[in-house]
Amino acid sequence: MTSGSSPSFLRWREIPGGVWALGIVSLLMDVSSEMIHALLPLYLVTVLGTSMLTVGIIEGIAEATASIVKIFSGALSDKLGKRKLLAAIGYGLAAFTKPVFPLASSVGWLIAARFIDRIGKGIRGAPRDALVADLSPPDLRGASFGLRQSLDTVGAFLGPLLAIGLMVLAANNFTFVFWAATIPAFLSLAVIVFFVREPDRSPALRPVRSPLSLAELKRLGISYWLVVAVATVFTLARFSEAFLLLRAQSVGLSLAFVPAIMVVMNVVYAFSAWPAGVLSDRIGRFGLLAAGFTMLLVADLVLAFGASVTAVGLGAALWGLHMGMTQGLLAALVADTAPPELRGTAFGMFNLVTGLAMLAASVIAGGLWDAVGPQGTFLAGAGFTALALAALPILRRRTTRF
Repeated sequence: MTSGSSPSFLRWREIPGGVWALGIVSLLMDVSSEMIHALLPLYLVTVLGTSMLTVGIIEGIAEATASIVKIFSGALSDKLGKRKLLAAIGYGLAAFTKPVFPLASSVGWLIAARFIDRIGKGIRGAPRDALVADLSPPDLRGASFGLRQSLDTVGAFLGPLLAIGLMVLAANNFTFVFWAATIPAFLSLAVIVFFVREPDRSPALRPVRSPLSLAELKRLGISYWLVVAVATVFTLARFSEAFLLLRAQSVGLSLAFVPAIMVVMNVVYAFSAWPAGVLSDRIGRFGLLAAGFTMLLVADLVLAFGASVTAVGLGAALWGLHMGMTQGLLAALVADTAPPELRGTAFGMFNLVTGLAMLAASVIAGGLWDAVGPQGTFLAGAGFTALALAALPILRRRTTRF
């Protein structure tokens, strides 16, 4: 890793304009999506009269769809040698489904809109990450992924806050808030169309005809697959953040203030991801990843044994810190270890495998919660984190990019 020559710690002037633009694209779309998603379950139950089971099925289908689509869109971007087109199509689908939410008169329309929205997320995810890697010099890769992750997470906490403010302003008028959410969605699409320029594909890069063939997947290399393996074990430890909300409720936090836990987590996440990425370019990824894994281990222990609102708030802050110290770095490692012509496939496969691990982790966490309570859930998370931490030295020995 290079130490860099910039006097500014965050090296913001050196990060390519295309990466900044992609970060703004993520921020605006997350504001739009979270404004809707923060209210959608309540809208489905209180306005349209659907059951909680239906809400669960809608969300499960939506997230599974996004995970499956990611691998195909990433591979297609490698085959075409074009990233921006697919990313723009993904953001476009998400933008054009947003007006369906205020216009929908039945659950069926909302299911269709949510389904298409997640298809859009699946289409854009891997090509966008590969595009960030293509735009970023190797010595700024951690900073670039950290910046995009930070801006994305700013959107994740601004969206719910805007939804709350607009609900108060509009006297709980869901339709008004859903219409307002369409504005940042279409701004996001405009930014990627007009302000992101894809770099020309190097003629030296090998053409990729069948990205998902066994031969091409082998070309990804052992270092890449070790990154995927470690990330998968780690993902088993970081189950859905819904369990943070349940833990807050279990220690007596009133329902009205339970969402504040997510705000705490996302604020810490947003403000730690970029500095962590910059630091990883200077001192290497391994040490920071180990520190991030340790933060999750401590967070799990605090959440397992803490029985107060203060303890849960601290646990949520540590959870956000671990996210900031790991998510951008893992993406940078995928870019570090994958061949440039297969980056789309690499990000698609990474997102698919870790997405399935997240689903498994949440099922395990829920089962343990029902069987032995929250302490069992968070202690199991600590155990999986310890396994991932123990595997990091193996990964360090296999790659020179740590």
